[in-house]
Amino acid sequence: MATVTAPAPRTLLPGLLKHPAAGKLLLLAVTAAVLVPLADARWASGAWPNALTVDLSEPLGRASDWIIDNRDSHPLFLYFFGHVSNAVVLSVRAVYLVLLAAGWAGVTAVAALVAWRVAGVRLALGTAVAFLTCGLLGMWVPTMQTLALMVVAVLVSVALGALLGLAAGLSDRTYRALRPVLDTMQVLPAFAYLLPVVLVFGIGVPAAVLATVVYAAPPMARLTALGLRGADAGVMEAVESLGTTARQRLLTARLPLARKELLLGLNQTIMMALSMAVIASVIGAGGLGDRVYQALASVDVGAALAAGIPIVLLAVVLDRVTCAAGEGLGQGGSRWTGWAYAAVAALAVAVAGRLAGRLDWPETWVVGIAEPVNRAVDWMTDHLYSGVPYVGGTADWAGHFTTWVLDPLRDGLQWLPWWSVLLIVAALAWLIGTWRTALTAVLAMAAIGVLGVWEPSLDTLSQVLAAVAVTLVLGFGTAVAAARSERCERLLRPVLDVFQTMPQFVYLIPVVALFGVGRAPAVAAAVVYALPAVVRITTQGLRQVDPAAMESSRSLGATSWQQLRQVQLPLARPALLLAVNQGVVLVLAVVIIGGLVGGGALGYDVVFGLAQGDLATGLVAGAAIVCLGLMLDRVTQPTDRRTKKGA
Repeated sequence: MATVTAPAPRTLLPGLLKHPAAGKLLLLAVTAAVLVPLADARWASGAWPNALTVDLSEPLGRASDWIIDNRDSHPLFLYFFGHVSNAVVLSVRAVYLVLLAAGWAGVTAVAALVAWRVAGVRLALGTAVAFLTCGLLGMWVPTMQTLALMVVAVLVSVALGALLGLAAGLSDRTYRALRPVLDTMQVLPAFAYLLPVVLVFGIGVPAAVLATVVYAAPPMARLTALGLRGADAGVMEAVESLGTTARQRLLTARLPLARKELLLGLNQTIMMALSMAVIASVIGAGGLGDRVYQALASVDVGAALAAGIPIVLLAVVLDRVTCAAGEGLGQGGSRWTGWAYAAVAALAVAVAGRLAGRLDWPETWVVGIAEPVNRAVDWMTDHLYSGVPYVGGTADWAGHFTTWVLDPLRDGLQWLPWWSVLLIVAALAWLIGTWRTALTAVLAMAAIGVLGVWEPSLDTLSQVLAAVAVTLVLGFGTAVAAARSERCERLLRPVLDVFQTMPQFVYLIPVVALFGVGRAPAVAAAVVYALPAVVRITTQGLRQVDPAAMESSRSLGATSWQQLRQVQLPLARPALLLAVNQGVVLVLAVVIIGGLVGGGALGYDVVFGLAQGDLATGLVAGAAIVCLGLMLDRVTQPTDRRTKKGA
């Protein structure tokens, strides 16, 4: 019998050192052995040195004063920002006047007939019920105001996101350049850039639309780039061998292959635009968001829910109709005769309503839900907050989570010397990426110290890490179930729509009522907001795994668990990484909400800056959140060299 000889140590060690991760670890160990004693001797306290801090209060204050003084006279405002503002106002007003002229019957008929033409009778009935529900809740006029603003904002967001995604999907250099820009657009909290937007455009619709576009365009850009860069290499080689031009390859191969990612990007853009409705109301957008904001100011959960439900219904209707329209385009579209009949029918309904003088929703048809909802919230608070046998109340859960998870995580991060935090960030980023990735992550983290918000940033980081961990555990588990079961996905879809489109302010009061005030409810709000995107993207990635690979593994006798672990998860790696990225940025986007419910740290600073008109405090805290997002993105997004070579 032949014997197996163990490799000699002299051959094992060089082989181990040839592994990229081992070589990086060895170099990091040598660097740490040299730098750590020097850093400990120079900065023994571990706190960020004051000598390395830059005070931005004075220059930002001067910039704010200059904008206020020149807003009505400088050519930049008169001939550029002024024209942008006027174009936005005219577009939103035109859409709103068309909706009012059609009346409630005309708008409902148009929406239902469009849904019927692109998806069939079931979606048409659902669309009609959704619009009629908005009227029954007494929210018809605010719904039309929000719909007009969202139509303009979504169109601009989709156009801008598609152009950016097209450029990033076709060029590696553009992708690398746009990535931090998209990170900044999506991670910078809305409250942080509301103040400069208001300084430039003033209170009103233009500022609200611009804030919505900045927040809603990045998902479209990211998913467009993902779809274009992930086009099947075999198909692209076959198309190229036929002598097609780059433009023909884009139109006939790349875009059709990326259709699912494009539709998912449209879905995410619509959801995020509608989720901004309440925040936009803070700067004068009006509509449903303003009703939600006013209700929550008086702690009226029922009234807030009455205004929040139409936001969800709008999101669901727009999502279903646009997805069905995309599927119809992929199947060759519909006949023009049917569209002509639908247009005539909708016009007839609108004219009949106008002639009958029934443009406005009748007041006698309004159904109030505020009182029963408030009674239900009071019951939940009385029976679930504390004293529940065996399991304890929600307040106990929040306290345990804070004591066992949030406090140790925050104290551990703040106990570490600042230079050790930078070293850990560099090690993590370099191990999964390149030295450029590590340099970017370290510079982003160092910028936080330079801005003078090191301690509150580590507090925020602890909350983000806890929220992301919970989100990924719940999201990946739910996505696996949804990817393996059509029925499970159908049941989850409306739930995810509600969670993602219901404004954070609406479920903020129930969360606080159940969990109290502090960092735990802030984490809960972030998890609820980020979970739908993680589930959707992960489910999409698992479902798009090559059926041939699944069939091959099944023929070899692989179990369902083995197929998931050895086939689906490895092949869905780009989608999983994108899900992690979106989980991080969406959790960071809700950090401000944490400041409103006792989360403190950077979220509180941003809210304080907006409330007091303090540009320096708000922008510095917002910039620190962006730096955290950039660092976490680089630490959680490995560099795929194979993709870079093949793109």
